[in-house]
Amino acid sequence: MNNVYRRVVVTGMGAVTPVGNSVKESWSSLVEGKNGIGPITLFDTEAFKAKLGAQVKDFDPLEYMERQDMLRSDRYTHFAVATASQAVTDSGIEGKVAPEKFAVYFGTGIGGIGTFETEHSKLLEKGPRRVSPLFVPMMIANMAAGTIAIRYNCKGAAMPSVTACASGSNAIGEALRAIRHGYADAVIAGGAEAAISPSAVAGFVNMQALSVSTDPDAASLPFDKRRGGFVIGEGSAAFILEEYEHAVSRGAHIYAEVCGYGSTCDAYHITAPHPEAEGGARAMIEAMEEAGYTESDRVYVNAHGTGTPMNDTTETVAIKKALGEEAARRAYISSTKSMTGHMLGAAGAVEAMACVMALNEGVLPPTINLIEPDEKCDLNYLPGKALRADIDLALSNSLGFGGHNACLAFRKVVS
Repeated sequence: MNNVYRRVVVTGMGAVTPVGNSVKESWSSLVEGKNGIGPITLFDTEAFKAKLGAQVKDFDPLEYMERQDMLRSDRYTHFAVATASQAVTDSGIEGKVAPEKFAVYFGTGIGGIGTFETEHSKLLEKGPRRVSPLFVPMMIANMAAGTIAIRYNCKGAAMPSVTACASGSNAIGEALRAIRHGYADAVIAGGAEAAISPSAVAGFVNMQALSVSTDPDAASLPFDKRRGGFVIGEGSAAFILEEYEHAVSRGAHIYAEVCGYGSTCDAYHITAPHPEAEGGARAMIEAMEEAGYTESDRVYVNAHGTGTPMNDTTETVAIKKALGEEAARRAYISSTKSMTGHMLGAAGAVEAMACVMALNEGVLPPTINLIEPDEKCDLNYLPGKALRADIDLALSNSLGFGGHNACLAFRKVVS
């Protein structure tokens, strides 16, 4: 399909994660197996069963925005603006693309839940007159995309994707399609989330989705027999996606080609994955077909790998269905959520960054704390330590509440 549509490449990246506030720092931590999980400090967890989170650390939004703008926006928007700023600087795209052909596709699963909690408390405790006039624009899930577009004069589409844990991946995938079909020449794409908040943690823990472990090294356990739920995380990652000839003509550094995208729905249940993994497998197959997959490809899969009992076994089934049993056993697979926790709407974007870096560096990040493998999760999940290996194709899986499945495929650029 790359011969039919315009080719799309990555020319810039930014990241703010629980293991680093830049791509360089985050990637180094992932390769080293650094655990970003620890006690939640953003609110008092005394009454909560779940007390651990993967928080962003030492982050100062004033490095990326004026104080007035910071006070008028939610924490998830702070993360989004920071990573977009990093990606734009990295790419050198600013001023090199027509505003009408410059777009923003930025996802979030929840949006400004911290703002919602603050202003709702004001409503209950002090009355309606004390609710901020900026409550709605700070809270709504499109505002990260809108704020980025305003900052960089992006007059093409400015679209949020809100597909739960697939939001970041869907944003990148839909940006890919916009460039392929000529609606944009460049897109700022990614995802952001800042949902380590009382109501979110209470909701997730009461539906028995969160780990209640108090040991950071025994909490986020993808593919491990001991796993008991995910650890909530936060952060953002952003990409500059650019039409290949446009990037070449301005001498841009090209990290990788975005060569495939699959987006499906299980149409089965609001939270549970389909037990036969049909939708997840089909998303992978669609991405692989677009990427020109062959059995000779050396494949790395950054798994959704949340550490919930159902997700990990179902995703294992999906990988086997998509690749075939033999090729699935040859593939390298890992879940970086073992280190970052589950960053919800930002997860797909951060994990796509890990895929691009794995292609560039020839190093595959591990699944840490995988000590007691589940017999039903019987593939090569790179337990414990990073692996040096050259790969041809990197796949990033995202599976969200509502049955949303997304898979992104990346290759090294061949001119």
